[in-house]
Amino acid sequence: MWYVWAVAGLVFLILEMLIPSMFFLNFSAAAFIVAICSVYITDLTALVIIFTAISLISLLFLRPLLVKKTHISQETGINAKYIGKTAKVIEPVTDKSGVISIYDERWQARTTDGEIPSGSNVVIERNESLVMFVRRI
Repeated sequence: MWYVWAVAGLVFLILEMLIPSMFFLNFSAAAFIVAICSVYITDLTALVIIFTAISLISLLFLRPLLVKKTHISQETGINAKYIGKTAKVIEPVTDKSGVISIYDERWQARTTDGEIPSGSNVVIERNESLVMFVRRI
């Protein structure tokens, strides 16, 4: 019976990798714990109750902590590395096009300051996907 729970744990783990939402990870952990318990407990009803209890506890307490931690790390990633830093304009930056260089990386750039010519230094204010929004220094 333990192998059924172990396979369920693997399925939930694969689902978490395909749909990273910190949701299926809780079920995966619960299934692996129940797989260990099923070596000693043979009653299916008891195992289902243990699985349900562990899943609910981890959904209520563990998931919010994991989601908060990953949200903070995603927020500080780009902001800490690029926002507020000085970059060099490679191709003139306008509100529709432009390229900047920072840390030897090329980024698409936009500005609301009119046209910023090549060779100018700019400060990165924010980003949207792969486009940095800059202003003149």
